[in-house]
Amino acid sequence: MRNSIITVMKKEFMRFFTDRRMVVTTLLMPGIMIYFLYSFMGSGLGSKLGESEDFVASIAVQNLPESMQTIGEGETPMEFKDLSEEGMEQALEQLQQSEDSCDLVAVFPEDFDAQVASYDVTAGTEAPAVKLYYNSTNKDSQLTYNMMREILDTYESALANKFDVNPGEESYDMATKEDMSAQIFSMMVPMLLMIFLFSGCMAVAPESIAGEKERGTIATLLVTPIKRSHLAIGKIISLSVIAVLSGLSSFLGTMLSLPKLMGGEESVDASVYGVGDYILTLLVILSTVLVIITLVSIISAFAKNVKEATGWVTPVMIISMLLGVTSMVESLCMTDPVWYLIPLYNSVQSMNGIFSMEPNIINIVVTVVANVCYAGIGVLVLAKMFDNEKVMFSK
Repeated sequence: MRNSIITVMKKEFMRFFTDRRMVVTTLLMPGIMIYFLYSFMGSGLGSKLGESEDFVASIAVQNLPESMQTIGEGETPMEFKDLSEEGMEQALEQLQQSEDSCDLVAVFPEDFDAQVASYDVTAGTEAPAVKLYYNSTNKDSQLTYNMMREILDTYESALANKFDVNPGEESYDMATKEDMSAQIFSMMVPMLLMIFLFSGCMAVAPESIAGEKERGTIATLLVTPIKRSHLAIGKIISLSVIAVLSGLSSFLGTMLSLPKLMGGEESVDASVYGVGDYILTLLVILSTVLVIITLVSIISAFAKNVKEATGWVTPVMIISMLLGVTSMVESLCMTDPVWYLIPLYNSVQSMNGIFSMEPNIINIVVTVVANVCYAGIGVLVLAKMFDNEKVMFSK
């Protein structure tokens, strides 16, 4: 039994690793492309949402009060331009068209300081209103609006400052760096891993079974004196190894680029996890790959060619992606062990528990055992399909 399974595995490894194009596109390219894509996205978002060092906010203002004369001398310089009633329409039109003449149009009431000083909050009358016109599609305009809005809010609070909330530079957020990293990883990584693992399985399984049916080489393999169950086991194990390598490539690319995607090296830190966490994650990943490979292999055995197999597998991949999203919704994260009998869902929730630094060993054991059992059942089904000539030689 062992020799026949090893023979099948050697054949699959030889077919895959001697094909340089398949090795590059399946093992190397996913991780490299994901790393550069996520890094580029992070850099792009950072440049879009951040401000440049030499940025000066340009504000066209009507009736600028004396109390606001010095606000342009802060950390972010502001340049005020007096705006007349006649120039208002032109300034708004330029702002709408994202021209560089100004980033914000601010309109203060006449005698703003006097109105504010005489305003009685308990009188129930309308308070003095400041109008800020901006263009949210323009980065500089949006940034200037946010700064001006913050300045006015601070000024408003200072007028009747009876007490302060969180004064000084002391940190009042009790969440640790480990907590923040765990929250980000537990929400994103399970879904990403499911996508990567399924993509890796789709890249190798249809070609191995449906591809051999299409080329007619499956017939030669089936006439050899080897048990169909050994053939199924050999294919599933070898394809699982290749799929894991493909998934790990994508996973490494994601982990290396995630700090840049999330806005900085201090946002996430994978070092908060210990060796035990990674071992548990590896067990869940391996058992999950067995289930996915078995499922994709069965679908590929039914298909007449690789194209048809890929078409049938795609809806299953979409379902696995939807299950991956459950790690982001707290109400869908169950803790009862019976829920961990559901394939794929159990893997997502187990990884969610591990990355949130609250692993439930019982649920993880149920997940791994259930996945191995489902893979074993799938091997029997695939072996029966190999025995069925109508299935294996359909055109």
